[in-house]
Amino acid sequence: MPSKLKQFETVALALAKAVPFVGAGVPESSVTQSLHPFDARNIHPKLPSKVRKLFDDGHFAEATSHAFKYLDKQVERLSGLSDSGFSLMMDAFDSKRPKIKLTPLSTQSEKDEQEGYRFVFAGGMRAIRNPRAHEFSVVDDPDTCLDHLSFVSLLLRRLEQRLQETGTGQPLRHH
Repeated sequence: MPSKLKQFETVALALAKAVPFVGAGVPESSVTQSLHPFDARNIHPKLPSKVRKLFDDGHFAEATSHAFKYLDKQVERLSGLSDSGFSLMMDAFDSKRPKIKLTPLSTQSEKDEQEGYRFVFAGGMRAIRNPRAHEFSVVDDPDTCLDHLSFVSLLLRRLEQRLQETGTGQPLRHH
C-alpha cells in the first residue's frame, strides 16, 4: 500500500494538471487579454463579489482570504459541523465517517480519493488561508492570488460535482 505522502502527491499532481495555467512564457491569446483575469482563469462565479472587488482594488491577500472563508462556510454548512479551517476539513472529509462524501467509498481507489481530498482541503486552509487570515505581513501579487482563487474554485467545483452526482445536499450558495 502506498504511503499517505505518496497518495497526497498523486492527488496534488492530478490537481495541478486540472487547473488551467496561463503564464510561464506561454503567450496569451488576444481573447484572453481582453477578459477580466477572473474570466480568463475561470474563477468560480459563486465566490462573493467582494473577492473580485478586493482583487480589482489590489488587495490580493485579502481576496484570497475572503475566498477561503467562503469555502470554509460552504463546507461547514454542507457538513453540519460547527468547526472551521483545518479541523473542519479533516472532520468533514474523514475517510472513515465523512460528513461530506466525495466518492461512494466502495473501492480502495475511491477511499484514497476521499482521503486525498481531505488533505487537499485541510492543507489549503492551513497553508494558504491561515497566513492571510492571521498575519498582517502577507502580500501577494496578482498571479499568486489568481492561483489561490483557481485552487478554491477547483475545490468548490469538486463539492458541486459530488452534489450533482448524488443529488444530495444543498447547492452552493451564491454570496
